[in-house]
Amino acid sequence: MPSSATDVVELILRDHRKMEDLFRTMRNVEADRAGALGEFAALLMAHSAAEEAKVYPALRRYKNVDDEDVEHSVHEHQEANEALLALLEVEDTASEEWEEKLEELVTAVNHHADEEERTLLNDARENVSDERRAQLGEAFATAREEQLAADCGSIENVRKVVASGKN
Repeated sequence: MPSSATDVVELILRDHRKMEDLFRTMRNVEADRAGALGEFAALLMAHSAAEEAKVYPALRRYKNVDDEDVEHSVHEHQEANEALLALLEVEDTASEEWEEKLEELVTAVNHHADEEERTLLNDARENVSDERRAQLGEAFATAREEQLAADCGSIENVRKVVASGKN
């Protein structure tokens, strides 16, 4: 079995749990909401881009991984990116608008993470060898780090990605 440090399924799950933690912080009026949003934006954009560049194309090659699930995940990334941009554009983190846009983002991301975990990640766990999951994990981690280093969570980059319709 690959270690949890390199198994692509575990790395993706770890990011999903981190996003949930950041949502809790962003919902807390006492917390540094803007700081948490900045961290969340970088994580979401890096995570999605790395999945689409390194993980999804590989999963499409497995006959027991549903191509429609992969396509659906890509579509949901776009929805999450649009919801992220809407929240990044709200200047007052204490406003009603912030609360509304945050809940739209939470809904989009949690829906996607839940579906991805039940479909693609379960399929990958069952159908992709431990060795291949470790290789994909390394590719995912490298792509994710490159995105983070390129300031992928900046509002300018999120705008560009949303405008282009893909990560």
